[in-house]
Amino acid sequence: METPITLLYFLAVSNVIIGIVVVAIFTFIAINFFDAQPKKNVKKENKSIVETGTMVLFFIIFYLVVRFRIGAFEFNNLYVRIPLIILGLIVILIGTYFNIKGRLILGKNWANQIKIYKNQTLVTENVYSVVRHPLYASLIWMFYASSIIYFNWLAFLINSIIFIPFMIYRANQEEELLKKEFKNYNDYQKKVGRFFPKLGGIR
Repeated sequence: METPITLLYFLAVSNVIIGIVVVAIFTFIAINFFDAQPKKNVKKENKSIVETGTMVLFFIIFYLVVRFRIGAFEFNNLYVRIPLIILGLIVILIGTYFNIKGRLILGKNWANQIKIYKNQTLVTENVYSVVRHPLYASLIWMFYASSIIYFNWLAFLINSIIFIPFMIYRANQEEELLKKEFKNYNDYQKKVGRFFPKLGGIR
């Protein structure tokens, strides 16, 4: 089945936007590493298998699945595909904002492994008032959005059964330390959802 030119155009635009987003996020990840606090400032630490390296590995797998159309549906109805592509791009741009803004607000509190610094404060404002883990949440949103843009069921599935469970595992590890360090973390946890804005107690 031949892909309509209009759909090819929208997919090409998507490729450019997503490419820019990927470069931007990796740039800010590099800044995080460069700006990280020294070991002498670490108060508590918990090693995790879920860190930047394993997240990058998942990104590479996800990229290869999408790039080589493994699990892609051949569905070229413009009235369905184009609105989904636009919706996906909007979600990706929102996710990009949450990811970069979250990194900027977190600042020197950021760590590749799970760490509590001696001078650390609990960040709850701006994007952290919407979700407790905007860096992880934004990636989840963007992976889902990409699977919708490229109409790829396998990309959607691996985000659901691999990436999200890993993010839950990492978030749980972080929150164990945060609860011990900050007495008001339980209240924050009740008010703000983990990866999605809290609606009716769902997180």
